[in-house]
Amino acid sequence: MRIVFMGTPDFAVPTLDALVEAGHEIVAAYSQPPRPGGRRGRELVASPVQRRAEALGIPVRTPVSLKGAEEQVALAGLNADIGVVAAYGLILPQAVLDAPRLGCLNVHGSLLPRWRGAAPIQRAIMAGDAETGVGIMQMEAGLDTGPVRLEGRTEIDGKTAGELTVELAHMGARLMVEVLADVDAHPPVPQPDAGVTYAAKISKAEAKIDWTRSAREIERLVRGLNPAPGAWFEVSGERVKVLAADVLPFTFPGGEGVTVDAALTIGCGDGALRPRLVQRAGRGMTSAEEMLRGFPVRSGTELT
Repeated sequence: MRIVFMGTPDFAVPTLDALVEAGHEIVAAYSQPPRPGGRRGRELVASPVQRRAEALGIPVRTPVSLKGAEEQVALAGLNADIGVVAAYGLILPQAVLDAPRLGCLNVHGSLLPRWRGAAPIQRAIMAGDAETGVGIMQMEAGLDTGPVRLEGRTEIDGKTAGELTVELAHMGARLMVEVLADVDAHPPVPQPDAGVTYAAKISKAEAKIDWTRSAREIERLVRGLNPAPGAWFEVSGERVKVLAADVLPFTFPGGEGVTVDAALTIGCGDGALRPRLVQRAGRGMTSAEEMLRGFPVRSGTELT
C-alpha cells in the first residue's frame, strides 16, 4: 500500500520499521516539528520518527498544524491508500482523516474504550489495572472513539511505563502489519458505550509524591512515571526521584512522609514504602543504599 505515516516519539518507530519491512511504500512521514533540546536546550532536536524516517530515505514533513487548507491539499496530493498514525500528537481534521482512500488507522496503547486520550499507558499502571493492551483503531473525529479492527493484550504485572511502552509499541507494530495484510479480514468493531475512561496528560503536579496516599498507590505512581517525569519528594532541600520502590504492608509509627529507619523506609497513609532506585537532582540513577552512603537520611526525618 501507499501509506502516509504520522508519528513522533519512540513509541511510533517500531510501527514505521514494520511497515517498511513488510514492503509497503511510505510516501511521507509526518512528525511534530523539532523542539529545543540538546545541551542546555540551545539546539533544535528532531523527533525519533523524523530521525528514523530520514535514515530510511522517507520524505519528512513537520507542520505545526494540519488545520490549514494548504497542508490538507498537500497531504491529499500524496494519493495514499491509507494513513497510519502512532502517537503523532496533533489533532487530525476530518479532511485529513478522509484524504487516504481507506482512511486512517491508529495504534492506541490501551484496551478501548478504557483510557482514551494522551497517557493511556501511564494511567493504566497508576490505576492498578491488571492488564492493558493495544488496539488498531479506525480513526474518526472524536477522541479515540473510532471502531477497533484488531486488539492485543498483556498483563501489567509490575512493569514500568517505560517497559510497557516498549512492549506495546512492538505489539502495535505487529498488529498493524497484520491488519494491512488483509484489511477486509479485520472489520471495524464499534467500541462499547460502557467502560469509557479518559487518560489525561500527566501534569507536573502529579509527580510530587503525596505521602497521605497508600503505599500501593504511591508504588504504582512510581512505576507509572518511570522513566519520565519521575515521581519525587524533597528532603533537606533537595529533590529526589523515586524510580522503583517496594511496598511494606505494615503501619509504622511516626506519621505519613516520615522516615521509619535509616534505610529510607517511609510511612504512608496505609503501609510504608521503601525506595529501591533513586535519582538526586543533577545526578544519575543509583540504588537507595548507595545514595544513603553519601547522603544519609536519619530515621524520623520528615519528607516534603
